[in-house]
Amino acid sequence: MKPALALIFLPFSLFAQHQQILQAVEQHAVHFSTVSRTIWEYAEPGFHEDKSSTLLQKELQAAGFRIQAGVAGEPTAFVASFGSGLPIIGVMGEFDALPGLSQVAAPDRSPVVQGGSGHGCGHNLLGSGSALAAVAVKEYMEKNHLKGTLRYYGTPAEEGGAGKVYMLHAGLFKDVDVMLQWHPSSRNAVTSGGALAINRAKFLFRGTASHAALAPERGRSALDAVMLMGNGLEFLREHIPASSRVHYVITNGGAAPNIVPDTAELYLYARNPTLSALNGVWDRILKVANGAAMMTDTTLEIRELSGSANILPNDALAPVAQRILEEVGGYKYTAEERHFAEDLQKSLPPDAVGELDSTATVPPFRRPDPNEPAASTDAGDVSWNVPTIGFEGATFVPGVGAHTWQATACSGMSIGQKGMVVAAKALAVMAQELFTKPRLVIDARADFIKQMKGQVYKSVIPGTALPPVNYREK
Repeated sequence: MKPALALIFLPFSLFAQHQQILQAVEQHAVHFSTVSRTIWEYAEPGFHEDKSSTLLQKELQAAGFRIQAGVAGEPTAFVASFGSGLPIIGVMGEFDALPGLSQVAAPDRSPVVQGGSGHGCGHNLLGSGSALAAVAVKEYMEKNHLKGTLRYYGTPAEEGGAGKVYMLHAGLFKDVDVMLQWHPSSRNAVTSGGALAINRAKFLFRGTASHAALAPERGRSALDAVMLMGNGLEFLREHIPASSRVHYVITNGGAAPNIVPDTAELYLYARNPTLSALNGVWDRILKVANGAAMMTDTTLEIRELSGSANILPNDALAPVAQRILEEVGGYKYTAEERHFAEDLQKSLPPDAVGELDSTATVPPFRRPDPNEPAASTDAGDVSWNVPTIGFEGATFVPGVGAHTWQATACSGMSIGQKGMVVAAKALAVMAQELFTKPRLVIDARADFIKQMKGQVYKSVIPGTALPPVNYREK
């Protein structure tokens, strides 16, 4: 798509009000599409996104942003700032890849590196698209002499590492008026609310090894503790909210049947549509784990503790975001892209295949049903601390889900990049609205206070915890 042509088809109202900032997005779209492809090739896992983070910092610094690198004890986390004073508007960026999803940008399964990482959640697009929006907004602020502060938050390890939580603990979001975020998807949509709160941890039991036949009475089986914990969890399911999800695996069950296992480990995820309810469920899970340790005379260590909140909605920002996204609109496939998409859809279950033309549309806004299937994200934690609104961009072929090789393939080619540009336009125009309409910022804060009434943000990650920078999701 030629940048000059893209604006011709914009509705007049948007063309008149937002032409300048949209032109800035178009002007830089090809460059940041290349940036997204470079990060796609890096495919670095959480807390190890050294090249990806460095590239985005260099791009934003070259565009005139001030850089704070290595914030919150996370080497790849950074904050890029422009301007001064109020309001303070932030944009979130992510850039971590997923293990095992290495894939060339082709419609058939073909890893770049067997067993390697890949951008199966499209975070190469997420980080680059948010940077594209930030650069466009910065240029708009300069040309129109707007007061206020624009920040880009480079947030590592969204995939299981909860990088944003440590940035929250460090106070990096405490003075922000509104946060903007987006995520790759198979559709164009506004995100206000949704996602599942999640807590995750490894429960490591330690006992005493012994010969299982000659001296079993001397042993204290860590595997018994794991199995009792699992049994307790199954009984617990009846007595927690029905919308909860608890799933676990045994990652260490012992070495041999004739040795009483002195170590064993259970890896568990617990989810609920609300953080408040999840914290209650988690307290009961901890009692089950400690009870298993008491019954088996073993000790318990909880390792790699992490968690994310659900996304808190904002009813003041959602209708504005919806209007903006509808005016920005989607995009259409070229003949080559359609051929790619049709071939890729052959790898999907028949009932999952979506309509290819849906990338050109924006569905009506709908508040997510708390009981519908959903994933989890640490962007939710930010929304419990700052008024937040988000978008989805149609970066994946309709029917393709995140965390798949098909998503990795889309994230490395023009379909993903076109969806990224749609999201960047929506983010940029939303930021323009916030910088030029003080009442919108006030209303967003008022609704945030309303949404938080009777609730308190409490992460399962202690405020004194250090980021697990050597963590690798497996």
